[in-house]
Amino acid sequence: MINLPQIVAEISYLYHSYVLTPGRYVGAEEVEDDDEAFEEKMLHLTKKLEQQFEESARLEAAIRENLQGLGYDL
Repeated sequence: MINLPQIVAEISYLYHSYVLTPGRYVGAEEVEDDDEAFEEKMLHLTKKLEQQFEESARLEAAIRENLQGLGYDL
């Protein structure tokens, strides 16, 4: 019995020289260039990450305090 999907897949792999990167087969989304220099972008992203870490620590402390109030020590 001929397995047509397998034949099509093999032809597709041959067409792409056996490159198995998913984007070749499922269509990778185009990413727009935001014209922001890498150093500026990293500076912006690391500042945002630092703010998120601070918020995370604040929330963790509040959760631990609430759990201790309920009699659960972590």
